[in-house]
Amino acid sequence: ARVVQLSGERFATRRLMEMGLIPGVELEVIRRAPMGDPIEIRLRGYALSLRGSEARDIEVEVIQ
Repeated sequence: ARVVQLSGERFATRRLMEMGLIPGVELEVIRRAPMGDPIEIRLRGYALSLRGSEARDIEVEVIQ
């Protein structure tokens, strides 16, 4: 997927951007925990775990 935009609280959005989640960046969902939280994604060559509430603030588009 490709990041389209981030929404949510200003502090949380800034934190996600500092971790490399900026519009245009491609990411891949690696796995989800059994109860759905956290979610592990891979972007820019590293793995990142996000809470479900953080992941909901990331708008993505599916790329083929």
